[in-house]
Amino acid sequence: MPTHTPFTVTDTAHMAQALALAEQALFITSPNPRVGCVIVGADGAVLGSGHTQRAGGAHAEIMALRDAQGHRRDVAGATAYVTLEPCSHQGRTSPCCDVLIQAGLARVVVALQDPNPQVVGQGIARLRAAGVQVDVGLREAQAHELNLGFFKRMTHGTPWVRLKIAASLDGQTALENGVSQWITSAPARDDGHAWRARACAVLTGIGTVLEDNPQLDVRAIPTPRQPTLVVMDSQLETPLTAQLFKPQRPVWIYCAVDHAKRRQALEAQGARVVCLPNATGKVNLAAMLQDLGQKQINEVHVEAGHKLNGSLLSEGLVDELLTYLAPKLMGQGRGMTNLGSFTTLDDAKALTFHEVTQIGADLRILARLAR
Repeated sequence: MPTHTPFTVTDTAHMAQALALAEQALFITSPNPRVGCVIVGADGAVLGSGHTQRAGGAHAEIMALRDAQGHRRDVAGATAYVTLEPCSHQGRTSPCCDVLIQAGLARVVVALQDPNPQVVGQGIARLRAAGVQVDVGLREAQAHELNLGFFKRMTHGTPWVRLKIAASLDGQTALENGVSQWITSAPARDDGHAWRARACAVLTGIGTVLEDNPQLDVRAIPTPRQPTLVVMDSQLETPLTAQLFKPQRPVWIYCAVDHAKRRQALEAQGARVVCLPNATGKVNLAAMLQDLGQKQINEVHVEAGHKLNGSLLSEGLVDELLTYLAPKLMGQGRGMTNLGSFTTLDDAKALTFHEVTQIGADLRILARLAR
């Protein structure tokens, strides 16, 4: 929904403030989007600001209005800068567009339109019908980046899949004997925990569970909640004593063969078991992602071995690679993925570099699958 109103330097600065607020909500809003809002008076003074709270809590616009009210600041005739279209439907909270209208806002600047079928332009239309000036499209790309998973789930029904890999410069994720601790530096490992924390779910395979016995929770940084753990376990081989059961969080196990006794024992440990077989006796990965989408999972953070990595990539189910490369050569070892052998370069998986950043001694590369 384009706008013909040119944005000013002041508009851009206030939307940057709203985006910074949205980023503060990175770990808490799931399954809702991360949204920030700044309300500015005619004199340029900030009257109120806020970001979306946990699901069921107040949205960004409500928090900004409460902030203004708490400081006894009148918002009539003011401008609201919000990173996503104000909602127009009655869910756990009242429609934000109606609250903005009732507050007497004169103008609302929106970064981008909400893809939720229950909203999708209706919030903007209701604001305009009430005489509020609405301008759309300021810092749209940045707002979209904060909510990649929400947009993917709303438009495709499946979460954004981010495949995390830590490797040496020659592409090895472990020595031949399986030793991998630690290839990358402590800053890179801490950064990886931040990416875990922003995800709705961390996904791994039974091979990783049996070989490494990891917890796969967020420990290196403070977080208000732990992501759900998802395990691909075709034969329900997850040990009842596995470390993954220690953290307080949901554990979902997807299998291909429903062994009743094993399932009951795992469920007694608190796991939720879902049987989704494919024709080869493995878990149907595409169906699993559809199921996660229905469970309102926005972002999936994959930390698995080369086999599951290769399967997800081969089936075209990965959106993004989060790769940490250490400045070392490890020689013959275990690679990043098992994609088999290609006969021509045209068969190679094409990616585009989205971002390259040095983290400690290592490089963090965000690369996205070409679509």
